[in-house]
Amino acid sequence: MFFASDNSGPTHPEVLAGLAEANKGYAMAYGADALMEEVRTRIRGVFEAPDAAVFLVATGTAANSLALATLSRPFQTIFCSPVAHIHEDECNAPEFYTGGAKLTLVADGDKMTPAALEATIAGEQTRGVHGPQRGPVSITQVTERGSVYSLPELKALCDVAKSFDLPVHLDGARFANAMVALECTAAEMTWKQGVDAVSFGGTKNGLMGVEAVIFFDPAHAWEFELRRKRGAHLFSKHRYLSAQMAAYLRDDLWLRAARAANANAARLAEGLRAKGADFLHEPQANMIFAAFPRAKHRDLFEKGAAYHLWGGTIEGDPDEMLACRLVCDWSITADQIDQFLDLI
Repeated sequence: MFFASDNSGPTHPEVLAGLAEANKGYAMAYGADALMEEVRTRIRGVFEAPDAAVFLVATGTAANSLALATLSRPFQTIFCSPVAHIHEDECNAPEFYTGGAKLTLVADGDKMTPAALEATIAGEQTRGVHGPQRGPVSITQVTERGSVYSLPELKALCDVAKSFDLPVHLDGARFANAMVALECTAAEMTWKQGVDAVSFGGTKNGLMGVEAVIFFDPAHAWEFELRRKRGAHLFSKHRYLSAQMAAYLRDDLWLRAARAANANAARLAEGLRAKGADFLHEPQANMIFAAFPRAKHRDLFEKGAAYHLWGGTIEGDPDEMLACRLVCDWSITADQIDQFLDLI
């Protein structure tokens, strides 16, 4: 009954098999391995972007921060949601890797709206040399509250950014979960709506630890390579990153894993609804924010369930509704979900 996070689950056996195969013999270092060429070709095919520049790093923080550093200048500001991972969970890494670009928060929800984004962008670059200049827009898909932007919503945000001639970055730590929820293609969720760069997540969806950074304009490639090296994120034994991503993309493992994770969350959400739980956000992918009595949380923790409370503590009125975050990955079984629900 482990619902703490999708980055806490096991590495998929197909990925481990790919790593074992890649471990045989020798391979060129620093991304010159043959597997990286396979990854590059497969990602370009998935995104219908034959000229895209594709790179691998080990962490989502590196992917987001280095991509944004490539798209922005130190005297600019990056526009994002107040609960974006780059704002809440990356220890100022975007500011560090950009050389000082600040973050400007848009409205107060997990999903930015076009009107709020336009007003926030218009409010910057108004003081000449004394204030920050307008920089990239960063969209999180799936959001940190489990919401999914529809394709029209993505298009509207990108249109606002383009009206100010600003690039758009998509933080896709849960990219596959969003894509299968929308039943669209990777191209439809990115460059066809106006996205310029993508952090294409894998670690939360069955990989040991690798993320791809994709620029649809290859003119950004060399600067990113320099920033990746200077930022100490260019792996010497790069083939072990390549092997993971290659296995992820073969036989649609990335989609199979995401569909399983989303289906697990749907099963859990249906059961919670039947038990009378309240939902803070409507579940759309593989994250659930729900509330049920504190006494039930105590029972679950005592029986070994692992998940995070959200905005409260385990001490207090046993009948009070207490919120929590529950995240499903591909490996959670139906039996584990049903056991959790039975305890509620």
